[in-house]
Amino acid sequence: MGLDKAYERMTAVAVAALHEREPARLWPMLAGALAELCGGEAVIHKLDDWSERAGTIGAAPDAAAAELQRLGEADLALLRAGYPFARHYANRTDRMPVSALRAAGRRWPHSPTARLLGAALDVHHVLGVPLPDSTTPVTGCLVYRAGRDFTDDHLAMAERAQPLLAAVERQRRLLEKWRRGLGHGGATDERAVDERAVDCALTPRETTVLLLLTDALTADAIGRRLGISVRTVHKHVENLYRKLGTRDRLGTVLRAQRLGLVPSPGPP
Repeated sequence: MGLDKAYERMTAVAVAALHEREPARLWPMLAGALAELCGGEAVIHKLDDWSERAGTIGAAPDAAAAELQRLGEADLALLRAGYPFARHYANRTDRMPVSALRAAGRRWPHSPTARLLGAALDVHHVLGVPLPDSTTPVTGCLVYRAGRDFTDDHLAMAERAQPLLAAVERQRRLLEKWRRGLGHGGATDERAVDERAVDCALTPRETTVLLLLTDALTADAIGRRLGISVRTVHKHVENLYRKLGTRDRLGTVLRAQRLGLVPSPGPP
């Protein structure tokens, strides 16, 4: 498959992910398409800020995830340390994708991290694809491959994919915030929350816009938060008015609170 076709598939998968109601499924949906786009064989995604002692490691395909589960704490700490990417991005403001070999040079193949990856996943090279707006520590994806290093074309395609990754990650975080605010952390409660949104025919994207409306954000601010245009925000808001039978923002928020779609304000 050519790179343009792979990017089209990546875009289609990202759009599909924005319609997924289960936040935990968003990154696994993207991982295979990202690996294909960047010429990789496996992907690790960082779902939160990592340190050497903590951080959620998500991996795809399943074989890579299974291998990571077999690693001990010392090896996991080595992966979370992020050599050489943590050092590379800490010293600059840009978040351009870069391979480990380009970032570390001849030191990379002889590093403990490279030896661990070779033994655990049978890969030799890593491509760092950080989220464009991530700070320090950097969050994003690591794409792995055997054989030769990632090419200039692979890096260019990874850069094109960064806005898609950022949009999905913003969606994931907002959906998790929405679920926590209404579901009280229980699986049964979270299913009930999802069912209320389905009963009102709200898409996951409309649900996140509704949540941001509850925070009294303007259309411009919502657009920046979600990485979409103001025109698209207005379209989602109009859909919310129609589906909830309301005419303005305040009425929409109050109606959503009565229906249990968004948290109600606490006591003063």
